[in-house]
Amino acid sequence: MRSLAKYFGFYWRKKMKKITKLLALGAMLAFGTAGAFSAGKKSIVCTTFPQYDWCREILGDKAKDFDLTLLLDKGTDLHSFQPSFSDIAKISASDMFIYVGGESDGWVSGVLKEAKNKNLVPVNMMEVLGERVKEEEVVEGMQETEHSHEHGEEGHHHDHGKEVSTFEDSEVKSRNLSDWAGEWQSAYPLALDGTLDEAFEEKAESGKMTAEEYKNYYQKGYKTDISKISIKKDKIEFTYADGRKVSSKYKNVGFYIQNWSTGTKAAMYRFVAKNKKSGAPLFIEFNDHMIEPAAAEHFHIRMSNESFDAIVDPENSFPTFFPASMSGEEICEHLAGHGHSHDEDGDEHGHHHEHDEVEYDEHVWLSVKNAAVLTNAIASQIEKLDPKNASVYAANAKNYVEKLNALDKKYSETVASSKFKTILFGDRFPFRYLADDYGLKYYAAFVGCSAESEASFETVIFLAKKVDELGLGSVLTIENSNGKIARTVIQNTSKKNQKILKMDSLQSVNQKDIKGGKNYLGTMTENLSVLKEALN
Repeated sequence: MRSLAKYFGFYWRKKMKKITKLLALGAMLAFGTAGAFSAGKKSIVCTTFPQYDWCREILGDKAKDFDLTLLLDKGTDLHSFQPSFSDIAKISASDMFIYVGGESDGWVSGVLKEAKNKNLVPVNMMEVLGERVKEEEVVEGMQETEHSHEHGEEGHHHDHGKEVSTFEDSEVKSRNLSDWAGEWQSAYPLALDGTLDEAFEEKAESGKMTAEEYKNYYQKGYKTDISKISIKKDKIEFTYADGRKVSSKYKNVGFYIQNWSTGTKAAMYRFVAKNKKSGAPLFIEFNDHMIEPAAAEHFHIRMSNESFDAIVDPENSFPTFFPASMSGEEICEHLAGHGHSHDEDGDEHGHHHEHDEVEYDEHVWLSVKNAAVLTNAIASQIEKLDPKNASVYAANAKNYVEKLNALDKKYSETVASSKFKTILFGDRFPFRYLADDYGLKYYAAFVGCSAESEASFETVIFLAKKVDELGLGSVLTIENSNGKIARTVIQNTSKKNQKILKMDSLQSVNQKDIKGGKNYLGTMTENLSVLKEALN
């Protein structure tokens, strides 16, 4: 599993480097947005086809009063999409921007931060769905390739080589709150009760202060009245030393480059509380010595209820949190071998630490149930954009959701009456949400985000044996597949006579498809027909 994180680290750096260059064209952005949309029309920009089609249904006859733009209209897959300057210009000038909100959309926060239209309404589909969003999973027999995310019980291999204290400002990449996901404990009590004394003594042997001076330094720096922090998706819960708990969802507002007096630097990743009355800190910033997307293995957090500028003495106050699963002894060992970037420049980071990283499945639109939720959420925002015609949009959304609910019922009835309750893909598998909605079990060659096209011998044989074991009459693929893996699986079954069926994941829609009448409801209805054949 280690190679998976290694690949995505490379992929993400490459992708974000291009995005950073585009955002650096800030002076050109204002010029580029001048003619992005028709005068007098409200504008909506969508990344993927399903959300674009839902907007068409909601707008109905009023679509002529809107500029509706689909960015991924050339058959480009969401996972490999990189916005052009023109795309960024359109988003910047739009009235509403609808996007999926997963790892593939890591570039969005930077674009929104630089948006020309300060009243732009962003709609993050995964945020709208909240607890309905599912973690990606690697099921039995699925090939763990260098083109899939790292998952599950293996955890995330954190490389301290990513930690830096000197860098060019242009090298800093945007990061999501998911980099700090998990359960965390404060190091402050450990600095007070003597648990970390051995680390201070070891630092004194090669450092510039005595053990006692180091202890005083860290006690002051670690000081906080927060004992635990829990981070899940965009929500943070703070537990104070007195047992009090507060929580809020947070909005990513970018990062700030902190220059230390030693000549070193740190990237401060900033978030603002969405619920101003929750009692949770309103302005918080994370620093973990990294400047690109990666799972943190510890972090420093600073906060204020006034503003980021009101954060007091960040150089000497650095409340620090470690994974709740770490023992005091482990934290002591970590501190002994880990230099503070603005206190002891030049220390080596010579060890590794395991820390869980959660990846979420981005293919949320492949649940008809999710489609209904998202249609209502998008309609609500469109009604606010054009309140004069709000009743029209509400009625259109209601009518469309009724059609989605009817299709959902047909899926349930089809699965309930089917011979099989398992589907098998000789391909990647983006249909996790659909399968879970109706209690289907599945096997596949790769996870949904994989870019692989060559399956290993072991994967092919496993899938072929499953076809034989379950007596399946078909092997499925997704749109645009060359069918090679499916054919090879079939050739290795005992009967060698299974059909190859195709389900459309709506990830490669182009303008030709749209002009030909392609739509979400029709495609998901066709998928139901294919599923019915596969299950009988």
